[in-house]
Amino acid sequence: MDVTGIVRHEAKAKKVLGDDAQLIVGDIFELPDSILKKFDAVIDAFGTNPKNAEEQTKLAKKLINLARGNKIRFIFILGAGSLHTGEDHHLVVDDIAKMDGSDAWINTPRQQLKELEYLNTVDDVDWVGISPSMIFESGPATKYIEGTDELLYNDQGDSKLTSGTMAKVVIKEAIDPVHHQERITVANA
Repeated sequence: MDVTGIVRHEAKAKKVLGDDAQLIVGDIFELPDSILKKFDAVIDAFGTNPKNAEEQTKLAKKLINLARGNKIRFIFILGAGSLHTGEDHHLVVDDIAKMDGSDAWINTPRQQLKELEYLNTVDDVDWVGISPSMIFESGPATKYIEGTDELLYNDQGDSKLTSGTMAKVVIKEAIDPVHHQERITVANA
């Protein structure tokens, strides 16, 4: 697999990914669309500060419009806020809004919900959205469980996903697509 990262900060990316990482440096909103057309799959793991989180849907729209007429597979990393939970199947974002201090960052899960709502209207592009569990943290790949719209808990009662497990699922979907025009969720087993 030949991987290229699109990053805003080259030095920061090389520190994390290594000096030999293949990178395109620039603001994704300012790069010409032709740059993305050469890829078979694009993984949107775009992140920004909460006050600008609406850019996530803006980017999803840009990518979907680019994909029309091209054979590009898009994988969108979404948040847990758009998942359902509890006996009444309410949105996790409603629980997040009740957490102390969430005012500072609640816009991110709210905008990720809007991004998913937009993606659910797209039926002419090959896309999949992947939502992590309630706790998404750095860690190695493990066995995992998979679902669709409900927040997942493993046998120990944890709703947790590690970055290594997320990477494992993303790579699997990029190489051997199983899910099309839908969102899935994953938790460490």
